[in-house]
Amino acid sequence: MWEKVKWRDVLDIYNGKNQSKVVNPKGRYPIYGSGGLMGYADDYLCPADTTIIGRKGSINNPIYVKTEFWNVDTAFGLVSKESLWPKYLYYFCKTFNFLKLDKSTTLPSLTKSDLLEIEIPLPPLLIQEKIADILDKADELRRKDKDLQAKYDKLAQAIFIDMFGDPVRNEKGWEVKRLNALCLKIGSGSTPSGGNESYKSEGISLIRSLNIHQNKFKYKDLAFIDDKQADKLKNVIVEENDVLFNITGASVCRTTVVPSNVLPARVNQHVAILRFDKQHVVPFFAVRLLSNSTMNRHLYAIATQGGATREAITKEQLQKLEIIVPPIHLQEEFAKKIEIINQLKAQINVEKSEQLFQALLQKAFKGELVNK
Repeated sequence: MWEKVKWRDVLDIYNGKNQSKVVNPKGRYPIYGSGGLMGYADDYLCPADTTIIGRKGSINNPIYVKTEFWNVDTAFGLVSKESLWPKYLYYFCKTFNFLKLDKSTTLPSLTKSDLLEIEIPLPPLLIQEKIADILDKADELRRKDKDLQAKYDKLAQAIFIDMFGDPVRNEKGWEVKRLNALCLKIGSGSTPSGGNESYKSEGISLIRSLNIHQNKFKYKDLAFIDDKQADKLKNVIVEENDVLFNITGASVCRTTVVPSNVLPARVNQHVAILRFDKQHVVPFFAVRLLSNSTMNRHLYAIATQGGATREAITKEQLQKLEIIVPPIHLQEEFAKKIEIINQLKAQINVEKSEQLFQALLQKAFKGELVNK
């Protein structure tokens, strides 16, 4: 294994400064904080090829900047010395958990003295460059996959708007009905007694809010319960083509159609089943309607009305929710177009490219990625 050296021997840490005197919307140099780009300036503090980490706030979100830039006072600039390849440092920061250096009691924060004591494996410079190049290619692959998937999602929304218009303003004058007149079932479940301790390594799927993303089901962290626990949730048996809708928390209003490969399944108390009468509403139309940006804002306003401290939509509010109901043949035509888009999206494996990148990242600093 390679020798480990302390940061103080291979890099300098540049403090950030208040940007008020250099801000210029037409400035040449970007201004960065711990959360990303904040504007532009007429001057810079850090040289090109610097890694940013947060001094306060987002301390576990390293950012690599190729050009000179100004860093604000909540962000440190990590500038490599001659023995340390800049992009190698950046990828090391992607593997390092800076939260373990956080000594604050409120807002996460880091000190320069603690950072300078961090140890980094230091192979020869050519090896560092080779490692960074491999990780660059893996990173580019995952970014392209994410970008392409996002473009397909935008295409689906554009088709929806073209066919049905804005679902809140309803400028095309479609019939409007409440969900309770369109759904055969609206209901959520509960967490099995014992909480996480009751989950099994296999069994019947328990779908939670973290599995439901906008127009997408995430299999990571899918929980499982045994037959006994599932029987207690027999009132929320998930069926094929059910629409799943998050009703509480930060992910409120996210929605997708349940994938058939997770069945048999149940839902917990954070997820509602919307089982539409297919004579009136096609599930894939319903999901795109509920996830439409203007409808989603409308739903979020319902979830936060009355100054609620935690976002939530009740069963009663869902039952009373009014949605447009275009003719079923148009919904079916839309669903066929979405099916083609979903087939194209299925050829992109975002999770696989992300897993590949993370695996290479971990191997890189154990000396397992390139020959010594």
